[in-house]
Amino acid sequence: MLSRHVLLTATRAAAPARAVVPRAVFASSQIRSYATPAQADSKPPVALYGLDGTYASALYTAAVKTSSLDSVAKAISSLNDVYHKDPKLASIMEAPTLSVEDKSQIVAELQKHTGGADKEGTVKNFLSTLADYNRLGLLKGVCEKFADLMSAARGEVELTVISASSLDNKTLSRLESAVSKSQYVGQGKKLKVTNKINPDILGGLVVEIGDRTIDLSVSARIAKMNKLLTDTL
Repeated sequence: MLSRHVLLTATRAAAPARAVVPRAVFASSQIRSYATPAQADSKPPVALYGLDGTYASALYTAAVKTSSLDSVAKAISSLNDVYHKDPKLASIMEAPTLSVEDKSQIVAELQKHTGGADKEGTVKNFLSTLADYNRLGLLKGVCEKFADLMSAARGEVELTVISASSLDNKTLSRLESAVSKSQYVGQGKKLKVTNKINPDILGGLVVEIGDRTIDLSVSARIAKMNKLLTDTL
């Protein structure tokens, strides 16, 4: 959690005011510390889009060049967890009128959540760059897209299982085993399994493998039956 002092100062900064919006700056100049010509092995494994994707790719390249990819990945994962634990964080980071002191304190607080993984200081420098260019609001998206880069680098395929209620580990393991043998997973690929809860599907499962979706939910079957009855009548 962010300290009470940072919360108070950020709340004051977020109060309605006539903020001066800084002139837009090209992303390449904003990440100048990370945008030096990339070596072949430092190139991100997949192309990302959006400004948060640009920053995530730049951080990946910087981490590879400093041989700190694993530690940076751990630090970024820890920061991503903070968003789930502290619902106020996103609004604080997006406050348009944060002072230099506010941003410095926020960066310092965020560093405490990296769990000591950022020994090389790569994430610290990156956070400072975001703060300098008033881009701290992008951090959540950067964390999520950096995770996508790490999954691609590790040869992982996202397997998201959506169910009406939480599934036990045994059921998830059986699904993972079945999907890993299917045509949807390439040879040598590893599955990264996530179980999401959505009561609206009523029952059954919705399985997302990469960019493919297999809808086996009760709600989908009911919708299909309703359409069939409507068309018949």
